[in-house]
Amino acid sequence: MMDNPEKLKNIVPLLAFLTAFPAFSTDMILPAIPSLARMWNEPLAVVNLILICFFVTYGFFLLFYGPISDRYGRRKPLIIGISLYIFASALCAMANSAAMLIAFRIIQAAGAAASAALSMAMTKDIFSGTERQRILAYIATIMALAPMFAPIVGGWLLTYLTWNWIFVAQGIMGVIGLLGVLRTPETLKELSETPLSKVMHSYGNLLLNKNYVIMVLVMSVSLLPLYSFIAGSSDLYINGFGLSEQNFSYFFAFNALALMAGSMSCLKLTDRMNSRHLITAGFAGITLGAVLILMIGQRGLWSFAIPMALVTYSIGISRPPSNHLVLEQVHKGAGAASSLLIFTYFTLGAVGMWLVSQEWMERMQILGSITLICGALTLVAWIILQKKGIAAGQ
Repeated sequence: MMDNPEKLKNIVPLLAFLTAFPAFSTDMILPAIPSLARMWNEPLAVVNLILICFFVTYGFFLLFYGPISDRYGRRKPLIIGISLYIFASALCAMANSAAMLIAFRIIQAAGAAASAALSMAMTKDIFSGTERQRILAYIATIMALAPMFAPIVGGWLLTYLTWNWIFVAQGIMGVIGLLGVLRTPETLKELSETPLSKVMHSYGNLLLNKNYVIMVLVMSVSLLPLYSFIAGSSDLYINGFGLSEQNFSYFFAFNALALMAGSMSCLKLTDRMNSRHLITAGFAGITLGAVLILMIGQRGLWSFAIPMALVTYSIGISRPPSNHLVLEQVHKGAGAASSLLIFTYFTLGAVGMWLVSQEWMERMQILGSITLICGALTLVAWIILQKKGIAAGQ
Protein backbone atom coordinates (compact mmCIF):
# COMPACT_ATOMS: atom_id res chain seq x y z
CA MET A 1 0.00 0.00 0.00
CA MET A 2 1.24 3.50 -0.81
CA ASP A 3 1.25 5.54 2.40
CA ASN A 4 2.78 8.80 1.11
CA PRO A 5 -0.12 11.26 0.55
CA GLU A 6 1.86 13.22 -2.05
CA LYS A 7 2.47 10.08 -4.09
CA LEU A 8 -1.22 9.22 -3.76
CA LYS A 9 -2.20 12.60 -5.22
CA ASN A 10 0.09 12.00 -8.17
CA ILE A 11 -0.70 8.37 -8.90
CA VAL A 12 -4.52 8.41 -8.83
CA PRO A 13 -4.97 11.03 -11.62
CA LEU A 14 -2.38 9.19 -13.74
CA LEU A 15 -4.15 5.85 -13.22
CA ALA A 16 -7.46 7.46 -14.16
CA PHE A 17 -5.92 9.09 -17.24
CA LEU A 18 -4.42 5.79 -18.41
CA THR A 19 -7.71 3.97 -17.80
CA ALA A 20 -9.50 6.62 -19.87
CA PHE A 21 -7.44 5.94 -23.04
CA PRO A 22 -10.17 3.75 -24.61
CA ALA A 23 -12.81 6.44 -24.05
CA PHE A 24 -10.62 9.12 -25.63
CA SER A 25 -9.72 6.81 -28.50
CA THR A 26 -13.33 5.93 -29.35
CA ASP A 27 -15.50 8.86 -28.29
CA MET A 28 -13.52 11.65 -29.97
CA ILE A 29 -14.20 10.14 -33.40
CA LEU A 30 -17.91 9.47 -32.80
CA PRO A 31 -19.20 12.83 -34.15
CA ALA A 32 -17.33 12.18 -37.42
CA ILE A 33 -18.77 8.71 -38.14
CA PRO A 34 -21.87 9.79 -40.12
CA SER A 35 -19.83 12.25 -42.23
CA LEU A 36 -17.08 9.65 -42.82
CA ALA A 37 -19.74 7.21 -44.02
CA ARG A 38 -20.99 9.81 -46.52
CA MET A 39 -17.50 10.92 -47.57
CA TRP A 40 -16.27 7.39 -48.25
CA ASN A 41 -19.70 6.15 -49.42
CA GLU A 42 -19.69 3.30 -46.91
CA PRO A 43 -22.55 1.90 -44.77
CA LEU A 44 -22.55 2.39 -41.01
CA ALA A 45 -21.68 -1.29 -40.48
CA VAL A 46 -18.40 -0.73 -42.35
CA VAL A 47 -17.44 2.64 -40.86
CA ASN A 48 -18.18 1.36 -37.35
CA LEU A 49 -15.35 -1.13 -37.89
CA ILE A 50 -13.02 1.69 -36.81
CA LEU A 51 -14.65 1.17 -33.41
CA ILE A 52 -15.22 -2.58 -33.49
CA CYS A 53 -11.73 -3.53 -34.73
CA PHE A 54 -10.22 -1.17 -32.17
CA PHE A 55 -12.11 -2.90 -29.37
CA VAL A 56 -11.32 -6.45 -30.56
CA THR A 57 -7.61 -5.72 -31.03
CA TYR A 58 -7.49 -3.83 -27.77
CA GLY A 59 -8.98 -6.76 -25.90
CA PHE A 60 -6.66 -9.29 -27.59
CA PHE A 61 -3.49 -7.39 -26.67
CA LEU A 62 -4.67 -7.01 -23.08
CA LEU A 63 -4.01 -10.73 -22.72
CA PHE A 64 -0.32 -10.14 -23.40
CA TYR A 65 0.38 -6.97 -21.46
CA GLY A 66 -1.00 -8.31 -18.16
CA PRO A 67 1.13 -11.43 -17.66
CA ILE A 68 4.19 -9.78 -19.24
CA SER A 69 3.87 -7.00 -16.67
CA ASP A 70 3.73 -9.62 -13.90
CA ARG A 71 7.09 -10.90 -15.20
CA TYR A 72 8.89 -7.65 -16.07
CA GLY A 73 7.01 -4.96 -14.14
CA ARG A 74 4.33 -2.45 -15.12
CA ARG A 75 6.51 0.44 -16.27
CA LYS A 76 8.36 -0.96 -19.33
CA PRO A 77 5.29 -2.44 -21.07
CA LEU A 78 3.45 0.85 -20.46
CA ILE A 79 6.22 2.89 -22.07
CA ILE A 80 6.31 0.58 -25.12
CA GLY A 81 2.52 0.49 -25.49
CA ILE A 82 1.98 4.24 -25.20
CA SER A 83 4.83 4.93 -27.65
CA LEU A 84 3.14 2.63 -30.19
CA TYR A 85 -0.16 4.44 -29.56
CA ILE A 86 1.44 7.80 -30.36
CA PHE A 87 2.94 6.45 -33.62
CA ALA A 88 -0.35 4.88 -34.72
CA SER A 89 -2.30 8.07 -33.96
CA ALA A 90 -0.08 9.89 -36.46
CA LEU A 91 -0.83 7.19 -39.06
CA CYS A 92 -4.59 7.48 -38.43
CA ALA A 93 -4.40 11.23 -39.04
CA MET A 94 -2.98 10.53 -42.52
CA ALA A 95 -5.52 7.86 -43.57
CA ASN A 96 -7.46 8.55 -46.79
CA SER A 97 -9.89 5.62 -46.85
CA ALA A 98 -12.00 3.54 -44.49
CA ALA A 99 -9.72 0.52 -45.00
CA MET A 100 -6.60 2.51 -44.12
CA LEU A 101 -8.18 4.03 -41.03
CA ILE A 102 -9.39 0.63 -39.84
CA ALA A 103 -5.88 -0.84 -40.29
CA PHE A 104 -4.17 2.02 -38.45
CA ARG A 105 -6.77 1.86 -35.67
CA ILE A 106 -5.77 -1.77 -35.13
CA ILE A 107 -2.17 -0.65 -34.54
CA GLN A 108 -3.39 2.14 -32.28
CA ALA A 109 -5.39 -0.34 -30.21
CA ALA A 110 -2.36 -2.61 -29.83
CA GLY A 111 -0.55 0.25 -28.14
CA ALA A 112 -3.49 1.56 -26.12
CA ALA A 113 -4.11 -1.85 -24.56
CA ALA A 114 -1.17 -1.35 -22.23
CA SER A 115 -2.83 1.56 -20.47
CA ALA A 116 -6.09 0.22 -19.03
CA ALA A 117 -4.83 -3.27 -18.15
CA LEU A 118 -1.70 -2.11 -16.38
CA SER A 119 -3.32 0.85 -14.65
CA MET A 120 -5.81 -1.52 -13.02
CA ALA A 121 -2.97 -3.89 -12.06
CA MET A 122 -1.08 -0.91 -10.58
CA THR A 123 -4.17 -0.15 -8.51
CA LYS A 124 -3.97 -3.62 -6.97
CA ASP A 125 -0.20 -3.24 -6.48
CA ILE A 126 -0.65 -0.07 -4.43
CA PHE A 127 -4.00 -0.38 -2.65
CA SER A 128 -5.95 -3.15 -0.94
CA GLY A 129 -9.36 -4.01 0.54
CA THR A 130 -11.91 -1.24 1.04
CA GLU A 131 -9.32 1.38 0.16
CA ARG A 132 -8.92 -0.17 -3.29
CA GLN A 133 -12.67 -0.11 -3.79
CA ARG A 134 -12.69 3.60 -2.92
CA ILE A 135 -9.78 4.30 -5.26
CA LEU A 136 -11.54 2.41 -8.07
CA ALA A 137 -14.56 4.65 -7.49
CA TYR A 138 -12.34 7.76 -7.56
CA ILE A 139 -10.75 6.57 -10.80
CA ALA A 140 -14.14 5.79 -12.32
CA THR A 141 -15.33 9.29 -11.39
CA ILE A 142 -12.28 11.02 -12.86
CA MET A 143 -12.17 8.91 -16.02
CA ALA A 144 -15.86 9.59 -16.62
CA LEU A 145 -14.75 13.06 -17.67
CA ALA A 146 -13.18 11.47 -20.77
CA PRO A 147 -16.44 10.41 -22.50
CA MET A 148 -17.93 13.78 -21.46
CA PHE A 149 -15.27 15.91 -23.11
CA ALA A 150 -13.90 13.61 -25.82
CA PRO A 151 -16.89 13.91 -28.22
CA ILE A 152 -17.21 17.63 -27.45
CA VAL A 153 -13.56 18.13 -28.42
CA GLY A 154 -14.19 15.99 -31.49
CA GLY A 155 -17.24 18.10 -32.39
CA TRP A 156 -15.29 21.35 -31.99
CA LEU A 157 -12.44 20.04 -34.12
CA LEU A 158 -14.92 19.07 -36.85
CA THR A 159 -16.44 22.56 -36.71
CA TYR A 160 -13.16 24.42 -37.19
CA LEU A 161 -10.78 21.83 -38.67
CA THR A 162 -11.09 18.34 -40.19
CA TRP A 163 -11.53 14.84 -38.76
CA ASN A 164 -7.77 14.18 -39.12
CA TRP A 165 -7.06 16.54 -36.23
CA ILE A 166 -8.95 14.25 -33.89
CA PHE A 167 -6.09 11.78 -34.14
CA VAL A 168 -3.50 14.54 -33.78
CA ALA A 169 -5.18 15.36 -30.46
CA GLN A 170 -5.07 11.69 -29.45
CA GLY A 171 -1.34 11.60 -30.20
CA ILE A 172 -0.83 14.61 -27.92
CA MET A 173 -2.80 12.80 -25.23
CA GLY A 174 -0.45 9.84 -25.63
CA VAL A 175 2.59 12.08 -25.16
CA ILE A 176 1.11 13.43 -21.90
CA GLY A 177 0.48 9.87 -20.66
CA LEU A 178 4.01 8.81 -21.61
CA LEU A 179 5.55 11.70 -19.69
CA GLY A 180 3.49 10.74 -16.64
CA VAL A 181 4.64 7.11 -16.78
CA LEU A 182 8.28 8.16 -17.18
CA ARG A 183 7.98 10.12 -13.93
CA THR A 184 6.36 7.23 -12.04
CA PRO A 185 8.40 4.52 -10.27
CA GLU A 186 7.72 0.81 -10.70
CA THR A 187 4.74 -0.26 -8.55
CA LEU A 188 5.18 -4.05 -8.67
CA LYS A 189 7.41 -5.03 -5.74
CA GLU A 190 7.74 -8.75 -6.46
CA LEU A 191 8.33 -9.79 -10.06
CA SER A 192 7.04 -13.18 -11.15
CA GLU A 193 9.80 -15.75 -11.68
CA THR A 194 7.76 -17.65 -14.25
CA PRO A 195 9.70 -17.95 -17.56
CA LEU A 196 8.29 -15.91 -20.41
CA SER A 197 7.52 -19.11 -22.33
CA LYS A 198 5.14 -20.09 -19.55
CA VAL A 199 3.85 -16.66 -18.56
CA MET A 200 0.62 -17.07 -20.55
CA HIS A 201 -0.20 -20.18 -18.50
CA SER A 202 -1.54 -17.85 -15.83
CA TYR A 203 -4.70 -17.55 -17.93
CA GLY A 204 -5.20 -21.28 -17.65
CA ASN A 205 -5.16 -20.97 -13.87
CA LEU A 206 -7.64 -18.10 -14.02
CA LEU A 207 -10.00 -20.09 -16.26
CA LEU A 208 -9.97 -22.84 -13.63
CA ASN A 209 -11.08 -20.31 -11.01
CA LYS A 210 -14.85 -20.83 -11.34
CA ASN A 211 -15.87 -17.88 -9.16
CA TYR A 212 -13.60 -15.52 -11.09
CA VAL A 213 -14.89 -16.68 -14.49
CA ILE A 214 -18.53 -16.40 -13.44
CA MET A 215 -18.11 -12.93 -12.00
CA VAL A 216 -16.18 -11.72 -15.07
CA LEU A 217 -18.92 -12.94 -17.43
CA VAL A 218 -21.77 -11.43 -15.40
CA MET A 219 -20.06 -8.06 -15.00
CA SER A 220 -19.05 -7.98 -18.68
CA VAL A 221 -22.60 -8.58 -19.90
CA SER A 222 -23.77 -5.67 -17.73
CA LEU A 223 -21.48 -3.32 -19.70
CA LEU A 224 -22.55 -4.50 -23.16
CA PRO A 225 -25.40 -1.92 -23.43
CA LEU A 226 -22.91 0.91 -22.87
CA TYR A 227 -20.74 -0.17 -25.79
CA SER A 228 -23.80 -0.69 -27.96
CA PHE A 229 -24.85 2.88 -27.22
CA ILE A 230 -21.38 4.18 -28.08
CA ALA A 231 -21.51 2.59 -31.54
CA GLY A 232 -25.10 3.56 -32.29
CA SER A 233 -25.29 7.01 -30.66
CA SER A 234 -24.07 9.15 -33.55
CA ASP A 235 -26.50 7.52 -35.98
CA LEU A 236 -29.37 7.84 -33.49
CA TYR A 237 -28.77 11.49 -32.65
CA ILE A 238 -27.42 12.84 -35.96
CA ASN A 239 -29.35 10.81 -38.54
CA GLY A 240 -32.33 9.88 -36.34
CA PHE A 241 -33.04 13.08 -34.39
CA GLY A 242 -31.34 15.46 -36.86
CA LEU A 243 -28.76 16.96 -34.50
CA SER A 244 -25.57 18.62 -35.68
CA GLU A 245 -22.25 16.96 -34.88
CA GLN A 246 -21.57 19.50 -32.15
CA ASN A 247 -25.04 19.17 -30.57
CA PHE A 248 -24.69 15.39 -30.70
CA SER A 249 -21.51 15.70 -28.65
CA TYR A 250 -23.43 17.55 -25.92
CA PHE A 251 -26.09 14.85 -25.69
CA PHE A 252 -23.40 12.17 -25.64
CA ALA A 253 -21.71 14.15 -22.85
CA PHE A 254 -25.05 14.14 -21.00
CA ASN A 255 -24.89 10.34 -20.90
CA ALA A 256 -21.26 10.47 -19.82
CA LEU A 257 -22.30 12.85 -17.03
CA ALA A 258 -24.83 10.24 -15.92
CA LEU A 259 -22.05 7.63 -15.86
CA MET A 260 -19.91 9.96 -13.75
CA ALA A 261 -22.83 10.67 -11.42
CA GLY A 262 -23.26 6.93 -10.91
CA SER A 263 -19.59 6.55 -9.98
CA MET A 264 -19.82 9.51 -7.60
CA SER A 265 -22.94 8.04 -6.00
CA CYS A 266 -21.08 4.78 -5.53
CA LEU A 267 -18.24 6.67 -3.87
CA LYS A 268 -20.64 8.41 -1.47
CA LEU A 269 -22.61 5.26 -0.67
CA THR A 270 -19.72 2.81 -0.30
CA ASP A 271 -19.39 3.37 3.46
CA ARG A 272 -23.17 3.33 4.04
CA MET A 273 -24.36 0.41 1.90
CA ASN A 274 -23.20 -3.12 1.29
CA SER A 275 -21.57 -3.31 -2.16
CA ARG A 276 -23.99 -6.14 -3.08
CA HIS A 277 -26.92 -3.71 -2.79
CA LEU A 278 -25.18 -1.17 -5.05
CA ILE A 279 -24.66 -3.83 -7.71
CA THR A 280 -28.28 -5.01 -7.41
CA ALA A 281 -29.56 -1.44 -7.77
CA GLY A 282 -27.33 -0.93 -10.81
CA PHE A 283 -28.54 -4.02 -12.63
CA ALA A 284 -32.18 -3.18 -11.83
CA GLY A 285 -31.66 0.35 -13.16
CA ILE A 286 -30.26 -0.98 -16.46
CA THR A 287 -33.34 -3.15 -16.89
CA LEU A 288 -35.77 -0.33 -16.07
CA GLY A 289 -34.00 2.07 -18.44
CA ALA A 290 -34.25 -0.48 -21.26
CA VAL A 291 -38.00 -0.86 -20.74
CA LEU A 292 -38.44 2.93 -20.92
CA ILE A 293 -36.33 3.17 -24.11
CA LEU A 294 -38.53 0.60 -25.82
CA MET A 295 -41.75 2.18 -24.55
CA ILE A 296 -41.20 5.92 -25.04
CA GLY A 297 -37.79 6.37 -26.73
CA GLN A 298 -39.30 7.12 -30.15
CA ARG A 299 -41.45 9.98 -28.85
CA GLY A 300 -38.68 12.58 -28.89
CA LEU A 301 -35.10 13.53 -28.12
CA TRP A 302 -35.43 13.69 -24.35
CA SER A 303 -37.75 10.68 -24.25
CA PHE A 304 -34.73 8.67 -25.38
CA ALA A 305 -31.93 10.64 -23.69
CA ILE A 306 -33.32 10.41 -20.14
CA PRO A 307 -33.94 6.61 -20.08
CA MET A 308 -30.51 6.10 -21.66
CA ALA A 309 -29.01 8.29 -18.95
CA LEU A 310 -30.66 6.03 -16.37
CA VAL A 311 -28.92 3.05 -17.98
CA THR A 312 -25.49 4.71 -17.91
CA TYR A 313 -26.02 6.00 -14.34
CA SER A 314 -26.85 2.46 -13.26
CA ILE A 315 -23.72 1.13 -14.94
CA GLY A 316 -21.69 3.83 -13.19
CA ILE A 317 -23.00 2.96 -9.74
CA SER A 318 -22.40 -0.78 -10.15
CA ARG A 319 -19.05 -0.86 -11.99
CA PRO A 320 -16.57 0.04 -9.15
CA PRO A 321 -17.89 -2.58 -6.68
CA SER A 322 -18.18 -5.06 -9.57
CA ASN A 323 -14.52 -4.60 -10.54
CA HIS A 324 -13.49 -4.88 -6.90
CA LEU A 325 -15.52 -8.06 -6.45
CA VAL A 326 -13.92 -9.66 -9.52
CA LEU A 327 -10.38 -8.83 -8.36
CA GLU A 328 -11.16 -10.24 -4.91
CA GLN A 329 -11.53 -13.68 -6.51
CA VAL A 330 -7.76 -13.88 -7.20
CA HIS A 331 -4.80 -13.67 -4.84
CA LYS A 332 -1.86 -13.47 -7.27
CA GLY A 333 -1.28 -12.57 -10.90
CA ALA A 334 -3.19 -9.28 -10.74
CA GLY A 335 -1.88 -8.28 -14.18
CA ALA A 336 -3.31 -11.36 -15.87
CA ALA A 337 -6.55 -11.14 -13.87
CA SER A 338 -7.18 -7.49 -14.78
CA SER A 339 -6.20 -8.14 -18.41
CA LEU A 340 -8.65 -11.02 -18.78
CA LEU A 341 -11.35 -8.95 -17.09
CA ILE A 342 -10.97 -5.99 -19.45
CA PHE A 343 -10.48 -8.32 -22.44
CA THR A 344 -13.90 -9.80 -21.74
CA TYR A 345 -15.41 -6.33 -21.27
CA PHE A 346 -14.17 -5.16 -24.65
CA THR A 347 -14.76 -8.38 -26.56
CA LEU A 348 -18.40 -8.53 -25.51
CA GLY A 349 -18.58 -4.78 -26.05
CA ALA A 350 -17.46 -5.32 -29.67
CA VAL A 351 -20.29 -7.83 -30.05
CA GLY A 352 -22.73 -5.19 -28.87
CA MET A 353 -21.23 -2.66 -31.31
CA TRP A 354 -21.64 -5.11 -34.17
CA LEU A 355 -25.23 -5.91 -33.23
CA VAL A 356 -26.33 -2.28 -33.00
CA SER A 357 -24.69 -1.50 -36.38
CA GLN A 358 -26.93 -3.92 -38.25
CA GLU A 359 -30.15 -3.06 -40.08
CA TRP A 360 -32.41 -5.77 -38.62
CA MET A 361 -34.80 -3.17 -37.21
CA GLU A 362 -34.75 0.48 -36.21
CA ARG A 363 -31.55 1.43 -34.37
CA MET A 364 -33.35 2.41 -31.18
CA GLN A 365 -35.23 -0.89 -31.05
CA ILE A 366 -31.97 -2.81 -31.44
CA LEU A 367 -30.32 -0.79 -28.65
CA GLY A 368 -33.33 -1.12 -26.35
CA SER A 369 -33.56 -4.87 -26.93
CA ILE A 370 -29.83 -5.40 -26.27
CA THR A 371 -30.07 -3.37 -23.06
CA LEU A 372 -33.19 -5.18 -21.82
CA ILE A 373 -31.77 -8.65 -22.45
CA CYS A 374 -28.44 -7.82 -20.81
CA GLY A 375 -30.00 -6.03 -17.85
CA ALA A 376 -32.46 -8.81 -17.11
CA LEU A 377 -29.85 -11.56 -17.53
CA THR A 378 -27.33 -9.92 -15.21
CA LEU A 379 -29.95 -9.09 -12.57
CA VAL A 380 -31.23 -12.67 -12.46
CA ALA A 381 -27.70 -14.11 -12.50
CA TRP A 382 -26.61 -11.75 -9.72
CA ILE A 383 -29.54 -12.77 -7.50
CA ILE A 384 -28.73 -16.46 -8.06
CA LEU A 385 -25.02 -15.90 -7.31
CA GLN A 386 -25.85 -14.21 -4.01
CA LYS A 387 -28.14 -17.04 -2.99
CA LYS A 388 -25.40 -19.56 -3.76
CA GLY A 389 -22.89 -17.55 -1.75
CA ILE A 390 -20.52 -16.91 -4.68
CA ALA A 391 -20.98 -13.15 -4.55
CA ALA A 392 -20.30 -12.68 -0.85
CA GLY A 393 -20.42 -9.16 0.50
CA GLN A 394 -17.14 -7.33 0.93
